[in-house]
Amino acid sequence: MNGYNGWSYTPYEPFLFPRGEIYLCRVAPAPTAIRVEWLGNGNETEILFRKRGEGEFCPAGSTKKNCFDLTDLVPQTDYEFYLRCGDRKSAVRLARTGEPVGTVVNYLHPDDPYYSFSGRYLCSPSLLRHPDGYLLASMDLFAGQHPQNLTLIYRSDDGGKTWYYLSELMPCFWGKLFLHKGQVYMLACSTEYGDLLIGRSDDGGKTFAAPTVLLRGANGKNGSAGVHKNPQPLLSHKGRLYGTLEWGSWRNKEYGHAAMVMSCDENADLLNPESWAFTPPKPFPADEPELKGLAPNTMTIEGTLTITPDGKLLNVMRFGMQGKVLAYEVNPDDPHAPLTYYGLLDLDTTYSKFMIKYDPPSGFYWSIISRRHEGCGDNARNLLSLTRSPDLKAWETVEDLLDFRTCNEKEVGFQYVDFEFDGDDIIFLCRTALNGAANFHDSNYSTFHRISAFRTKYE
Repeated sequence: MNGYNGWSYTPYEPFLFPRGEIYLCRVAPAPTAIRVEWLGNGNETEILFRKRGEGEFCPAGSTKKNCFDLTDLVPQTDYEFYLRCGDRKSAVRLARTGEPVGTVVNYLHPDDPYYSFSGRYLCSPSLLRHPDGYLLASMDLFAGQHPQNLTLIYRSDDGGKTWYYLSELMPCFWGKLFLHKGQVYMLACSTEYGDLLIGRSDDGGKTFAAPTVLLRGANGKNGSAGVHKNPQPLLSHKGRLYGTLEWGSWRNKEYGHAAMVMSCDENADLLNPESWAFTPPKPFPADEPELKGLAPNTMTIEGTLTITPDGKLLNVMRFGMQGKVLAYEVNPDDPHAPLTYYGLLDLDTTYSKFMIKYDPPSGFYWSIISRRHEGCGDNARNLLSLTRSPDLKAWETVEDLLDFRTCNEKEVGFQYVDFEFDGDDIIFLCRTALNGAANFHDSNYSTFHRISAFRTKYE
């Protein structure tokens, strides 16, 4: 066994962790079917299945392809399945039939331990539209008290209608795929509150060389501080690239998460740590008049960068007050200057990550949010809405995209959307909890969606 100095794997095989001899790389349930895909070698492979815990496994068929559709299944039912090719077998996997939303990029049953060496749920959706015409989608594997360090990458060559497995990154958590000067990059953490990493792929996301460490973190488990981030796009402004992150941890009782912004010259080597400048961590400004009475460790996380109509660069953050977000101003003339408090803005979101992007053709700022609704709790995420604003102050809901208000908000969630403008459309990737998810937060799907002709359909 030799050492390895890369970042990507196809697949990553953890030592002494039983996952079988055939790697099942994608599962996509439908109302009465389950698509199963694996890394094949062109040999005849048989798939066997049964209702969960009932009777013997029965053969469903065989194929020389690397995919198979289990069909004529009972709706809203758990199934077990595995592959057999000669003497080689896969691990037994789980899936539940059910009506999905959008297009299923990937699925993981909450009781399926296939990735439990990292996590048990799909998180951190990141979407990238490449100018060559393909799409990349990434997601990581998370769960409380788990290592949380594996990210899966999928690709679509037909605008998101179909998806296939491409590669995976280890260690990689809270990652964001982005494009710079025609090359694909990933900005991520090694694990929750771990090191801040950046790496590049020269072949469209299939392989990544070893990443560069930009900041050293901790693990945050005992209240110690480390790097916290979310999949937000990097913003280009006045010749520099800007990204957001925080320093702290959920267990930090002193300041919680302190906001930071990172930046580098657009023409610098992004893989050189010395190219990057970081603002000092900005603890929650509890002494501001409109924030009086709030604790010094009040939640401010998952910032998104945007430019105001009058040219100010803001870091707009998820904030522990329903219907409000908190903004810091960034000094574009001094990349090391501390963030300054800008103020509270109205945005009708519950406690969930959001993203703001400005669209020059329409003249609006756009966001897709887990929207508040009558009677909902602070953490409800069962209503996903498209919103827009001409000035970052007055927001209007233009369409409810996924409206599951009749469902239990503790069981269903649409959250952490990453979106891009794609010509006349908006495309987005969603962390989706539906059809028997562990709960609204611990999602079992990563789903792709398209909003057609978004600029004209709302006029």
